[in-house]
Amino acid sequence: MSKYVVPKRMKKYNTRVSRSYSENEGSLFDTIKRLFILGTACLLAGLVALKLYLAIIPPIANLSDFKPNMVTKFLSADGEVIKTFNACTFSKVEANQIPKELKEAIVATEDKNFYNHPGYDLCGVARSMIENTIAGHVVQGGSTITQQLSRMLFLSNEQSYTRKIKEIIIAAQIEKSINKDQILTMYLNNVYLGSGAYGVEGAAQIYFAKHLDQLTLAEMALIAGLPQAPSVYSPFNNPDLAIKRRNQVLQRMYRMKYIDKDMMDRAMAEKLHLTSMPQSYLLNKAPYFCDMVMRELEKLGFTEQEISQGGYKIVTTLDYKTQVKANEAIVSELNAYGLRGDKNQAAVFAFSPVDGRILAYAGGKDYSKSQYDRVTQAVRPPGSAFKPFIYTAAVEKGVSPNDLIDDKPFTAGTWTPHNYGNRYRGQIPVYKALMISSNVCAARLIQYVGVRAVIQIARIMGITTPLEYDYTIALGSNGVKLYELTRAYGIYANGGFKVEPYGIERIESSRGKVLYSASRPRITKVLSSDTAATMTAMLRTVIEHGTGKACQLDNMPVAGKTGTTDDYKDAWFVGYTPSVVMGVWVGNDDNTKMGGLTGGTVPALIWRDIMRVAAESIGSDDFQYPEISLDGSGKKSNPKLTSSDSRKNSVYKDSPVDNQIDEVPMTVVTPQQNKPIEVPQTTVPAKTYTQAPLPTQPVQQVPLPMATPNMN
Repeated sequence: MSKYVVPKRMKKYNTRVSRSYSENEGSLFDTIKRLFILGTACLLAGLVALKLYLAIIPPIANLSDFKPNMVTKFLSADGEVIKTFNACTFSKVEANQIPKELKEAIVATEDKNFYNHPGYDLCGVARSMIENTIAGHVVQGGSTITQQLSRMLFLSNEQSYTRKIKEIIIAAQIEKSINKDQILTMYLNNVYLGSGAYGVEGAAQIYFAKHLDQLTLAEMALIAGLPQAPSVYSPFNNPDLAIKRRNQVLQRMYRMKYIDKDMMDRAMAEKLHLTSMPQSYLLNKAPYFCDMVMRELEKLGFTEQEISQGGYKIVTTLDYKTQVKANEAIVSELNAYGLRGDKNQAAVFAFSPVDGRILAYAGGKDYSKSQYDRVTQAVRPPGSAFKPFIYTAAVEKGVSPNDLIDDKPFTAGTWTPHNYGNRYRGQIPVYKALMISSNVCAARLIQYVGVRAVIQIARIMGITTPLEYDYTIALGSNGVKLYELTRAYGIYANGGFKVEPYGIERIESSRGKVLYSASRPRITKVLSSDTAATMTAMLRTVIEHGTGKACQLDNMPVAGKTGTTDDYKDAWFVGYTPSVVMGVWVGNDDNTKMGGLTGGTVPALIWRDIMRVAAESIGSDDFQYPEISLDGSGKKSNPKLTSSDSRKNSVYKDSPVDNQIDEVPMTVVTPQQNKPIEVPQTTVPAKTYTQAPLPTQPVQQVPLPMATPNMN
């Protein structure tokens, strides 16, 4: 029998495999052993840490003594406390004093499995994670009522998994110590419900001037809808959204069979009857601005409850002296004109064109009577204050401020614009057309450059509200917001650069740790420096010789534009120095006439009063632009802007009629000449106002691409 011989390469292979296997087996065993030892050590350390942590939790028996401790402050840039969070109303009530329907509304809204879980709901957490992942943002929370209670009593407001674990552990402890009714009562006594109200009794007093036993089902449902986002669903700030949220609560109560359909329908049909904003809540020296800061904080991930209870120091960009003057100037100048009614309103927005710091912000004249923010919410036609966009598009296309343009009757399709008083001057330089605010010249320019080009310029300069593709926008027929119009003018002041305004400089924790610091301003080049310089030179003539004479300041360069709409429903002035850009709007909330008030009167006077103070605080240098010659000689005639008849005599000669402007000359009516208008004192809901019909064909909304500005 022949002997079987294993090939050498096979022997080597088997030897290698055997050796490798043996080595791996030992290595795997060692790894498992090490992991076991490490895991055991971590477990023991965790148990010790947990025991120590639980040992420092205040006794559950002391929970009944808890009261909100709020020290969060908003500060101006110069160190003035402009807002503090105070519990305006904190009234503890016993369990038997809380209506059953209110308890049911809270459970249906915040934690439908409240009576069935041990303090935490893992299924609820998983469900919320799935919902938030699908939505791409937080749409549903996973905290039970007991977890919320543990957070508000024992924990900080940090957003971390560690805090979430602590929250669950403490919630389990609470559930073992007191019963469900006690937990719910404690929660209802301590939950923050907006507008300075802590607890449901406090909310009943703040919003409805009632005690709990006097509330209707609809009112209880509204309160139950507040914990998730008190500022968002506040009936003071957003009555329509508050009602929508209330109805959602009622629907949930119906689905859980707490109420029948008839009760739900009657409650959903109930009108909202609010009390006046309590004065104790108005420990707020810049309320509209602080509301804006709250919105910025929410974008940064802070909730209203976290802010109010977190003990933060929030340093803002506000210039306190300028803000105080803004509040005073609005009231004093409106009163001087005889506009004393609640519907007679004004708004102010000022910021630095260099870095975007918001310096003054007033959304109305009396926050206690109306929380409607006319800086960012009101959409009103700007009148001639929109004309600089027309001239900017023309300058970008090559039109010189000294080119001649026909100031005479003009028709575009079915639209025939008219100058104020039907005054026409023949050929005048382009810069003078802007200075006197000629309507027909603006119409000729938009026909020359095209509606599309004007809308593109407005878009890249920051006008975000929809603009109608129609020639009538040349006269400011399309509504815009004061915020965006003022921001756009800042580009002229900043050499063609757009800077995004901001209100929060720094956020510090209660221990002084900086949690947030404003980054470098977002600055974008949108216009050429030459265009910005040219527009500033032309807009300075508006102040020196045109409709904005009331805004002249001693030894300070000022540029800007007035605006007045048809029937004197809106009056604007937007102007700037090298250091400050400020917009002012004056009008009636009900969109009624204001008796001949123009942009060169009350808005200009408000602007001047505020800017004098702002200049002292912030300073003002001269514009750092190349000199733009506005000689008025009119030696160049643009054939696109003048007719052949006009060009026969192309040399412009100044005449007395040229100094007559297309808005009413600046005069202030005394209170005796214009009697105060009395209107009911009500909170004005957020809405978009529409302007009077214009003599034009039906317009169409046309999506327009962003313009590519001239970067030379």
